Amino acid sequence: MTSTTPQAQDLPDIQSREDTRAKAIDRVGVSNVRHPAVVTDIDGSSQPVTATFCMTVSLPPEVKGTHMSRFIQILSKHKEQLGPGRLDDLVQDVRTVLGAEVAQIDMSFPWFIDKPAPVTGEVGKIEYQVSLGIEAGPGDRIKRFVTVAAPATSLCPCSKEISKFGAHNQRCELTARIECEDPIGIAELGRYLESAASCEVFSVLKRPDEKYVTEVAYENPKFVEDIIRDLAITLDGDARIKQYRINSENFESIHGHNAWAEIERSNA
Repeated sequence: MTSTTPQAQDLPDIQSREDTRAKAIDRVGVSNVRHPAVVTDIDGSSQPVTATFCMTVSLPPEVKGTHMSRFIQILSKHKEQLGPGRLDDLVQDVRTVLGAEVAQIDMSFPWFIDKPAPVTGEVGKIEYQVSLGIEAGPGDRIKRFVTVAAPATSLCPCSKEISKFGAHNQRCELTARIECEDPIGIAELGRYLESAASCEVFSVLKRPDEKYVTEVAYENPKFVEDIIRDLAITLDGDARIKQYRINSENFESIHGHNAWAEIERSNA
């Protein structure tokens, strides 16, 4: 039986045709791509994840369109070799195959760390929300980005000061988006975030652990402003970090609103 399916060379390539509108496109590609991947952190720990990708390239004004399916083909090739400092091969492959001057990759996924309770040592999982980004351009120019959102505890200094006993506390979430020269690990950045709050959170707490975290938070009260300033000081001390945008959100337990603060700085 003779196949009637046309070969690629027999079909018109509309994307490669010339465009006459003289408008370059900064970023064009595929977004909201959910794909399995294996992510390896700086410390060597690996996890299989389901990540969401945005993969784009720059497009010169004379080219009509890019080849979208090629992004997925390239991702399938690199899906088990990803992580902080491990996106270089992927983004350079995209740039080469698509013939682009600039290529960008962003991937987001949940990341779980094993966290022992502070007294009993009982281990449970804590979830971070993570995004990794990279941009490759002419002259081997590379920009690397890491974003981590981590949960923590905040305790109100005002409530502690004015009350005869007790103080209201709540969970908070700290987020840092950094641009770094050398890779910074997911777990490492997560520790930076957690250490800026009144106390860390744990998924497994026995009674001795609960006593410990309650007392630690009580002795370390922080407004949202305190948390974000302390985090900024920590990041300022890391020479690998070129710039950052950080925020903290306290999910208030006695108000109908949240407390929120942000700092954006460049160390370049």
